Amino acid sequence: MNAQVDVLTAGYAEDRVASTVTLIRDQDAVIVVDPGMVAGRHLILDPLRDLGVAVEEVTDVVFSHHHPDHTLNAALFPRARFHDHWAIYQDDRWDSREAEGFALSPSVRLMATPGHTLQDISTVADTDEGAVVLTHLWWNAEGPDPDPLAEDLEQWRAGRRRVLDLHPVLIIPGHGAAFNPTYVE
Repeated sequence: MNAQVDVLTAGYAEDRVASTVTLIRDQDAVIVVDPGMVAGRHLILDPLRDLGVAVEEVTDVVFSHHHPDHTLNAALFPRARFHDHWAIYQDDRWDSREAEGFALSPSVRLMATPGHTLQDISTVADTDEGAVVLTHLWWNAEGPDPDPLAEDLEQWRAGRRRVLDLHPVLIIPGHGAAFNPTYVE
């Protein structure tokens, strides 16, 4: 059995900003990716409840990077382990590890994809339909291209190539609705 992926709220970056917040379930793992800024916490909590998930059941939270618009609501998940580019955090523990290839569950792994920031990571979920990649290498399906805030455009381009080489069926971007990457050049 493979991972199940549900977008809890699609983000945006216009005159206001919100991150795309996603739930991944795989066996015993209940993972929330980028629980950052949203117009109200109910935009995270209500979809979770509708999917039958209590905040106490969330086992892991992944930060694609450390900007507040992707991390602000992390404290909603009191029992979770928190993952970033170089460690796992829980309570008063800081366990160093590289993100590249780290498996959160049998069907979910992390991938180092610097570009937007030098510490960016992407989450790859193997689903019954194929690979789904949650990443800030795309803000949304339309762009911007290139990322105007990228710390290293060459790494950003290389990260996009790495993601596309996985032939994902879906990309869930940092600030927009999920899209089929066949529409991306």
